[in-house]
Amino acid sequence: MAASEALKVTVIEEGKPPRNYSFNQFPIPIGRAARSGIALQGWKVAKLHAEIQQLGTGFKLIDRGSLAGTWVNSQRIVEYGPLTDTDTVVICGFVLKVQIPLPQFLRTDAPVDAAQPAIRGAVANPASRVAPSTGINIRTNTGGTAPRGATAAGTVPATLKPAPTTSPRAGTGAATGIGTGRGAGTASPRETSDADMEQYLKGFEWRRSVHRYLLEIIDLRRKDVRQLSDQHLRAEVETLIREILATRVQLPADIDAEQLTNEVLDEVVGLGPLERLLADSTISEVMVNKADEIYVERQGRLQRCQAAFTSDDAIRAVIDRIVSPLGRRVDEASPMVDARLADGSRVNAIIPPLALKGPTITIRKFNRRVFGPEDLVRLGSANPEMLDFLRVCVENRKNVIVAGGTGSGKTTLLNVLSNLIPKGERIVTIEDAAELKLNHGHLVSLEARPSNLEGKGAIAIRDLVRNSLRMRPDRIIVGECRGGETLDMLQAMNTGHDGSLTTVHANSPRDVISRLEVMTLLGGIDIPIMAIREQIASAIDVIVQQMRLADGSRRITHVVEVTGMENGTVQLQELFRFERVGFDQDGRVIGYFTGCEATPTFYEDLHAVGVKLDLGIFARIDREGERQ
Repeated sequence: MAASEALKVTVIEEGKPPRNYSFNQFPIPIGRAARSGIALQGWKVAKLHAEIQQLGTGFKLIDRGSLAGTWVNSQRIVEYGPLTDTDTVVICGFVLKVQIPLPQFLRTDAPVDAAQPAIRGAVANPASRVAPSTGINIRTNTGGTAPRGATAAGTVPATLKPAPTTSPRAGTGAATGIGTGRGAGTASPRETSDADMEQYLKGFEWRRSVHRYLLEIIDLRRKDVRQLSDQHLRAEVETLIREILATRVQLPADIDAEQLTNEVLDEVVGLGPLERLLADSTISEVMVNKADEIYVERQGRLQRCQAAFTSDDAIRAVIDRIVSPLGRRVDEASPMVDARLADGSRVNAIIPPLALKGPTITIRKFNRRVFGPEDLVRLGSANPEMLDFLRVCVENRKNVIVAGGTGSGKTTLLNVLSNLIPKGERIVTIEDAAELKLNHGHLVSLEARPSNLEGKGAIAIRDLVRNSLRMRPDRIIVGECRGGETLDMLQAMNTGHDGSLTTVHANSPRDVISRLEVMTLLGGIDIPIMAIREQIASAIDVIVQQMRLADGSRRITHVVEVTGMENGTVQLQELFRFERVGFDQDGRVIGYFTGCEATPTFYEDLHAVGVKLDLGIFARIDREGERQ
């Protein structure tokens, strides 16, 4: 940080003259130790009491576990940011005032009416409050000095103009496209040039400055935002942003005002840069590692995304907007949460102190398109022979387990198989987060419920599985077995609910058996391991192994029949597999699907009742696709 951008701190101690500090290096330790950047000599002050860290182009204050605590605006904090000139920090009787530097290329020169209120945005700290219906996080000024750049009459600057272009600062870590009209929120395979980085920094700083400026002048205290619909609130905020850009901000010619308006609007009342990423149909997963580090998955490949949040607090605001309507919360006492968006996309969020780099969000987007067997063939996930066999299994009420790792496509394949169930059957689906999309007329969908803010009211998957047995189901479909519900699922398969489907996490068909044994024991019932294996061998007919390969593609690698028990071991017979040959010059996996020259034991029973079967699908196939 250049000297002109130094953070200035004034320490006020009763009976002594103020002490002034200026800092260019961060973090700034605050404590009793003599080597502290800001030394406070008091018996209640810890050796390392607190710390000021740089947060993008702003700063945040962190309490380092002191007994006496760190207070901002009369509220005890653990982590607080971004700091503003109006904040009053108190540590054991010492009063600290900060003067925040402006971005290098911004300057202020024109005042506005002193009657304008100064409401600054702060998210996820003890001094903030959340508007229930919109998730807007605001905090009101609680006293202290006038805002940065204020005149003697208390006015605040009104015009932002660009100064000569600065060189990009090192360590920004984000890609281009923010506020520049280059399609923010889309990834690019090319390397970021110095010119792109400079343009990004300009657009990012303008967005951040307009955002902060908006929160300073908007008078939300006179409105009950709970009475405004999302559309009305968005319209009002958009009007104010356009007024600021038209009358108080002079943008450079290379900054797209419309793009900047949409980005600031998304960050204030939406999900920030995630809005465009979630709207992009080519993206299957969004991963926010920290404010200026966002990755997306396209076609199975991870790419650094040209998008960024203005600060860690902006990420916390987005998390609050996602989880608040669901009755969930994220704070230091509960730093992890699982939730879902309105469209069914799964969300996981984790915040400091568990996430060391800052608040982290992972969103697995809900696939609005219902895939069919032909789509799996087209995408190379399976061959027609595999899907013909799986169709026979589903139509003739065989119990099927889809296995695979995280992100391997288990849920997509389960959805495809579920849509092969004949019409006229009653289906009950049970999921943690409703993702299955069945085109079936007689369908009952159940969803587990997490505990409320008091830690009560949770309804687990196991409770729903037990309840589904009283709902007269023809088929039970469990989104994923990961605990004690496995025992209930096996019992249901063994007691007349044939044709049930579920998924498990496992790396191979043999691992599926081990996983089912362990998860059954998690049910809390003391059952001999041999009895569990007999239940598994009797209940499960077919295991389908799905894998995400090194090139990001998802394929069915094994289709295995469970044939029974022998010498205390569950016996498996491989029917189909994917043979990997190598990689092409683009790094894509080369391979082919083949049968294993084994016929399922239940095919004889199906043939006896008149089911037409093609036994040729199990023939071995060579690399050229010829049957052997």
